[in-house]
Amino acid sequence: MTLATVEPDGRPSARLVLCRGIDTQAGWLVFYTDRESAKGRALEVNPRAALVFHWDAFERQARIEGLVTLAPDADSDAYWNSRPRDARLAATASDQSQPIASRAAYLAKIEAASGFFAADVPRPKRWGGYRVWAERVELWVGQPTRAHDRALWTRTLAPAGDGYTGGAWSSTRLQP
Repeated sequence: MTLATVEPDGRPSARLVLCRGIDTQAGWLVFYTDRESAKGRALEVNPRAALVFHWDAFERQARIEGLVTLAPDADSDAYWNSRPRDARLAATASDQSQPIASRAAYLAKIEAASGFFAADVPRPKRWGGYRVWAERVELWVGQPTRAHDRALWTRTLAPAGDGYTGGAWSSTRLQP
């Protein structure tokens, strides 16, 4: 999915990340990353995000916008432990979004981490999940002659524990 955030200086920023779960009852989607990365720093300052799923071959698009919270440590640990060892080593070795002299230097950091962590590779404290709580969901379906279908659902979120609860959804059709 495409994840869009706003950098601390106000610049928009978008990148592709993997959606690793959807809780349709609670109304959130989750992805995992280094929380000290550019996206992590952006979300710390402005905990809102926009997501886009696009299926060009099917002329379909889903857009989700909402508030962002950290995923619980237990969820981050479970996902981290499900990853292949090589992926955990690469994430541990990377200071994501920070400059590095060369690819060879990065590969050397991974090799050093491999030697340091002979067996288990623990989740770094800086690495974890983010939940995007849906406040707005828009669906777009391409149609002949560009008379596309668009619909928007919105709801109000209220703080609840470490997340949010959502009010009733309201919907409307949008012109393409």
